[in-house]
This record gives sequence, structure tokens and C-alpha cells, in this order.
Amino acid sequence: MKNPGTAAVLSFLFNGLGHLYNGQLKKGLWLIFISSINIIISVIGAAAIFLWFVTLKNLQLLWWGIFLFVIGIASACVIGIYSIFDAYKGAQQN
Repeated sequence: MKNPGTAAVLSFLFNGLGHLYNGQLKKGLWLIFISSINIIISVIGAAAIFLWFVTLKNLQLLWWGIFLFVIGIASACVIGIYSIFDAYKGAQQN
């Protein structure tokens, strides 16, 4: 029997770790992959915003940076909340 609290805390630390703890390998690896992509998107957005602040020239760069940063952070939050609750529920069922 897996501890639901441990699964939830692991998923809070990084999405998918609670699923790996529960033995849900495929779901855990997918969540880790999706979370990694969200982090990369957020970093690219933050880098674009930084480049705009350095040059103060291309306003389109600023808008793309804001868009990518917001999309990356928002989707990471949604995936994170899903991951925590799903890992907790999955541990209860095992």
C-alpha cells in the first residue's frame, strides 16, 4: 500500500514523481516530459523579455516573451495541480 501523502508531496516537488512512486511509470514519465516542456517554454519567454529590456527595440519580442512565459507558467500550474491530486488518488486506489 502506497502512502497518498507521500505521492502528493513527490508530485508537488516535481510533476510525475508521485506517479512513479505509485508505480504508474508511463503516466509519470509523460507528466515529467510535459512539465519539462513547460519549463523550457517559460525560460524562452523570460529570455525574450530580458532581451527586450536589454535592447528596448523590438516590441514584438516583448509580446512573444510575455505570451510564452504566461502560457508556460499557466500550463505548468494546471499540470501541477492535476499531478498532485491524481497521484494522491492513485495511491489511495493501490
